[in-house]
Amino acid sequence: MEAIEEETKKTPLYSEHLKLGAKMTPFGGWDMPVQYEGIIKEHNATRNYAGLFDVSHMGEFYIKGKDSLEFLQSVLPQNLENLTRGQAIYCQLPNQKGGLVDDLIVYFAKGIIEDIDYLIVVNASRIKEDFDFMTSQAQNFDVEVINKSDDFSMLALQGPNSKYIIEKMGIEQNIQPKFFHFINTKLDNTPVFLTRSGYTGEDGFEIIFENKYASDLWNKILSYKEYKVSPVGLGARDTLRLEAGLPLYGHELNEETTPLESSLGYFIPKDKIHNYNGKEVILAQKLHQMPLRRKLFAFIMQDRQIARNGYEVYIEGKKAGVVTSGAPSPTLGKNIGFCMVDFNNLDGGTIQKLNNPQESIGMIIQIMVRNKLYNAEIVKKPFVHKNYIK
Repeated sequence: MEAIEEETKKTPLYSEHLKLGAKMTPFGGWDMPVQYEGIIKEHNATRNYAGLFDVSHMGEFYIKGKDSLEFLQSVLPQNLENLTRGQAIYCQLPNQKGGLVDDLIVYFAKGIIEDIDYLIVVNASRIKEDFDFMTSQAQNFDVEVINKSDDFSMLALQGPNSKYIIEKMGIEQNIQPKFFHFINTKLDNTPVFLTRSGYTGEDGFEIIFENKYASDLWNKILSYKEYKVSPVGLGARDTLRLEAGLPLYGHELNEETTPLESSLGYFIPKDKIHNYNGKEVILAQKLHQMPLRRKLFAFIMQDRQIARNGYEVYIEGKKAGVVTSGAPSPTLGKNIGFCMVDFNNLDGGTIQKLNNPQESIGMIIQIMVRNKLYNAEIVKKPFVHKNYIK
């Protein structure tokens, strides 16, 4: 029987992308723009001026009910007790083994969005998995998990000029949300949830709104030519997030790898008393009571070769892992990447060195590119300075 290919979804801005001459590509089940005028040009426009991204493929969940907080405390490693109204927090969603179902952002929306307690933004490729997982976990709580992903579109406006564009659209800078906070407001008379966040390392905003407003809002923002705003595709989004040291689900994060092994230990509290899936493993790794099985590292190639996703990594002559993301850095003019190093094939002394940041930074590893090994240096992330407005 002939296999039936699943049709890729299209965001409400699909026709707008075609009008701008975007090169489209499948991504996470969606047909998305990979570039308009070129990845490097779009990357530099975001770093220096402003870039506008269609991220309507991302998912949105509403959480409501008497046990909303208690439920989220039971499925997330982060402690949400002290979130203030309108504040957001970056979280992971672990499974029973401590691997990651997804990473996501949780917004405390009580009193801001009518009749709900929390808004959660999840990765496009994980909407169904996240929803199924969270609803299965919610059965013993008085809580509703509502998938609103089909109702909303989302734009990311990133770069140093983004605050001026938001001001032009009616929100003065002194009342714009702080970093990782959001407000329910209007932009040029369009009702939106406006959050100061992003995936580029630059100051910027993510804007969530009903689908019917998508084209008007997209074109309105792009009309502010005085701020040199450019449409930006997935290609530059990837190089921007890579330079900023930000992980991508399916590359640096997956269901077999814990937050500590993905270098997200900073986000795991030691003192959260609530139980959550995988806590025993995650906390034991955090407290150095259980060894890491693998670990994520950032690297810069010492040669001109580009290390791509899936390329083999060698340490002291032994195959030791794979590249999870790699690309040329337009900002640095060097080839950068992440790699996941598996400790199973390494001796104790090498593992000890890799687990010590003072010793691992500057270590030389080798990456197989077209059947030849090339040197790379382990470095501290991020690769470039983040310009968030606190």
